[in-house]
Amino acid sequence: MNDTVRQFTVGADDDGVRLDRWFKRHLPQVGFATVSRWARTGQIRVDGKRADVADRLVAGQTLRVPPGGDTPERKPRERKPLTEEQIALADSMVITQDRAAIVLNKPPGLATQGGSGTYEHVDGLLDAFAETGPRPRLVHRLDKDTSGVLLIARTPGSASYFSKRFSGRTARKIYWALIIGVPDIEDGLIDLPLAKQPGTGGEKMMVDQSEHGQSAKTRYRVLDRAGNRACWVELQPLTGRTHQLRVHMAAIGHPIVGDGKYGGQDAFLSGSISRKMHLHARRLIIDHPDGTPLDVIAELPEHFAASMENLGFDEADGAALPDAPKVPEREARKAAAKAHSKQYRKERRGERRSRRDSDSDGAPRKSRGPTKGKGSPKPTSKPAARPAGKPAGRPAGKPAARRPAARPAPKR
Repeated sequence: MNDTVRQFTVGADDDGVRLDRWFKRHLPQVGFATVSRWARTGQIRVDGKRADVADRLVAGQTLRVPPGGDTPERKPRERKPLTEEQIALADSMVITQDRAAIVLNKPPGLATQGGSGTYEHVDGLLDAFAETGPRPRLVHRLDKDTSGVLLIARTPGSASYFSKRFSGRTARKIYWALIIGVPDIEDGLIDLPLAKQPGTGGEKMMVDQSEHGQSAKTRYRVLDRAGNRACWVELQPLTGRTHQLRVHMAAIGHPIVGDGKYGGQDAFLSGSISRKMHLHARRLIIDHPDGTPLDVIAELPEHFAASMENLGFDEADGAALPDAPKVPEREARKAAAKAHSKQYRKERRGERRSRRDSDSDGAPRKSRGPTKGKGSPKPTSKPAARPAGKPAGRPAGKPAARRPAARPAPKR
């Protein structure tokens, strides 16, 4: 049992990490309940100020940890050693790696993380890269049946760095897909909010244009077509919602080939075209901690390449076209401001909670009911989002279009 006050300086690898996660990394013998109690009673201090478990630390800050809290009998969970086949699979997926990142080409059918009934996944294979140094960690995900570029952070510091690029929407993700039919607009922007579909346990998403839907935007353009039967498209998600590309393409009447979950039987082509899903994370462009952009391309999986050949598509045609545009600077600034506002609200909640828990003399403070009268805020309601490509102010009596249409992307 440690009976002295401890002082720690937050390192560069812990910049941006939550306080509770810092304890899990550096003092795993101190349980979460103990950390929460210390924070609630003001015993944990960051640069001399009270801290909440949800606060994010900044490199260089001084963290004061009170005595005690150690539970020597608590041992970290032992991981099952990887087999030679699992190590070989992990190595076969590597596209490139350096001191900050490991970039994989995830095959279709392999989950990114474990779950109910899922025992073989990328996260479980990361011990293959942890012979020296910390265990690498995921910073974004791909659906189980989606193949392509998957970025893994090597250290806690690089994980924080890359996570900020994804959440700030400055990372550029380019996907290739084969879709049923050919859109009327060959270079368009799909702007349809998404929400979890009720009754599916969060396993399926849907278009939701009420105030509950989350903003979702996808830029697409047709690269080549096989008559009116199918076409090859490039997709760029400008937001990062679950199953976004799959739901958006199905919503405009052109589901991704092989995506029976959102396209039903209409998502399959007859003949020799594989019934697997044809969605591939082709390219990732993201800032690297060393200051140079990381630009990685993943080769197509076997079934996707065979379908391209059967439909008469040439991969070189995709490479010859100019890059899809970056996320507009205004969108990136809005995302960063939203993240900052969210963090500020969390910090303020922690301060209010601390003041509410005790008076100046340390006695518990009685809870107060909602205030009424002149100073009370008036309730407001968020206007419902409008379908992409439709002008605002549609008469209430006029029915909405059955199929949301994409609108042309702005010329650059």
